[in-house]
Amino acid sequence: MSVLTAEPGAAPSGAEPPDTGERHRLTAVTGLAALSLDAMASVAYGPEAIVLVLAAAGAHGLGFTLPVTLAIAGLLAVLVASYRQVIAAFPDGGGSYAVARRHLGARTSLVAAASLVLDYVLNVAVAVTAGVAALTSAFPALYDDRLWLCLAVLALITAVNLRGIVESAKAFIVPTAVFVGAIFVVIAAGLFRSEPVSTVTAQGHDSVLADNATAVGALLLLKAFASGCSALTGVEAIANAVPSFRVPRARRAQHAEIALGAVLGVMLIGLSVLISRFHLQPVEGVTVLAQLADASLGHNWAFYVVQFATMILLALSANTSFGGLPVLLKLLARDHYLPHVFALKADRQVHRHGVLALALVSAALLVLSGGDTNTLVPLFAIGVFVGFTIAQAGMVRHWLVERGPRWRGKAVLNGFGGALTGISAIVVTATKFEEGAWLIVLALPLLVVAFQAVHRAYARIGERLGLGQLPEAPHRDRSVVIVPVSSLSRLTSEALTAAASLGDEVRAVTVCHPDLEDRAQLHALERGWAAWDPGVPLVKLASERRTLGRPIAEYVRRVADAEPGTRVTVLIPETEPERLWQRLLQNQRGAVVAHAVRRETGAVICRLRFRLP
Repeated sequence: MSVLTAEPGAAPSGAEPPDTGERHRLTAVTGLAALSLDAMASVAYGPEAIVLVLAAAGAHGLGFTLPVTLAIAGLLAVLVASYRQVIAAFPDGGGSYAVARRHLGARTSLVAAASLVLDYVLNVAVAVTAGVAALTSAFPALYDDRLWLCLAVLALITAVNLRGIVESAKAFIVPTAVFVGAIFVVIAAGLFRSEPVSTVTAQGHDSVLADNATAVGALLLLKAFASGCSALTGVEAIANAVPSFRVPRARRAQHAEIALGAVLGVMLIGLSVLISRFHLQPVEGVTVLAQLADASLGHNWAFYVVQFATMILLALSANTSFGGLPVLLKLLARDHYLPHVFALKADRQVHRHGVLALALVSAALLVLSGGDTNTLVPLFAIGVFVGFTIAQAGMVRHWLVERGPRWRGKAVLNGFGGALTGISAIVVTATKFEEGAWLIVLALPLLVVAFQAVHRAYARIGERLGLGQLPEAPHRDRSVVIVPVSSLSRLTSEALTAAASLGDEVRAVTVCHPDLEDRAQLHALERGWAAWDPGVPLVKLASERRTLGRPIAEYVRRVADAEPGTRVTVLIPETEPERLWQRLLQNQRGAVVAHAVRRETGAVICRLRFRLP
């Protein structure tokens, strides 16, 4: 079933359609800037998440930071290799949703889609609040205004994305390059130092190392691994947005995915090496990245460059969601799981409705959380692990079915990655359940139910419309056009002229109320009608109540019952004001009549817009 209309001259399925909007699409470099901000910015909180968990085992536990990070980097390599395969196998985008839909069934694909939707929305809220938190840390006077700052940043990112994904990529290339360059400088400078240059940022802050250190066991390492895997959020965004790239789309997206994995892996490992090298201990109120910048570069202007670059990129990393989610919503709409309006594009290859929906939901989250990052973080990253696991499982099934070159090795790679991400999903959900993760556990199935409800509604519509079947031959029925009027004007004349062109018989109707003033207006209308003599009868509809729509709807129903087989059309004349604000001056009588007729009858409704000269 489909009520989406293909454009004339569209290329056959599987072929690359002629595209005159290639300049509004991404290259590998701009794609990296537009779709990797989430993953890049995660180095600001990924290593810190590992350190905070290992701090429960004291200084000895911190010694396992590098091994845990290497395990995460290994999983990153597996995911990049897997999503590179996903891009090649599913060039229409969709990531885990597309993989699951083909190989794991519709219901599993909806779970993948729901998990990605939740993750994308939460990523926007977390990214914006984290960026604003960095700003308010530098300027405490702004703390009370953090919600308005969050909404302002969200509005800015939304406005940039409404101009097109290429425009957003161009806007974010410089902040991304500055941030990545700053992190590499921190790593390079730190590797040449045997001890910290400065520890000013940590002075006066309490250590978060546990007083009663626990043993370093498998459970603790597993928790550290799962928490550190928050650095992997955003790895799937490029695979979800392959259609946003220029031709050859799949190859450019693969290059961007590999570049993302390489840069992110080097940054994560490099920062973890410095944590071990400087024997860094986490403290309250200061980020691990800030301590590393202080230790490597000193407490000078370079330190503040790193902090401001981190702040800006954290705030802008929400752009990853604006690049990936609208494409996913388009695919869901194409498959009839979301309203079809999400499949429409604007002139600049923008899925405008998806962008606006993401912005509105994210704004609601920001308002509900009060702009507080800690309220949102426990909800974050669960959805992406569910999506990772489903994508890996689907790719295993893909290789078992397709059996391409070296398919056994690829299937083993995907199976291993799926096992790791599945374990991570379980551990993250279990450890953060009481902190708010239960909301995601509840929201995910509800979202799947909503997708299915939309699909069933479209199925019923398609069945009633007889989509996919040859309809009956068109024929001409006798038609009656009913025109509601209240006075004589050019609008009345235009309406009756249009009605005479549409139907065999035209009737003008006016509603009469018992008030003296209304009866006087009726008599004036009757005298004017008789003098004008348009050749159309004026039918008076008496109504004891001061209602307008119901008497007209009742009359329409009587006409339809009295003349079976006759097409009844209600033509509602309305003025089209010259200025948009002038619509506030209209009395909305036409909307009232249209609502009543639509609700109570099966008549055709035409609304004649008469543009004022």
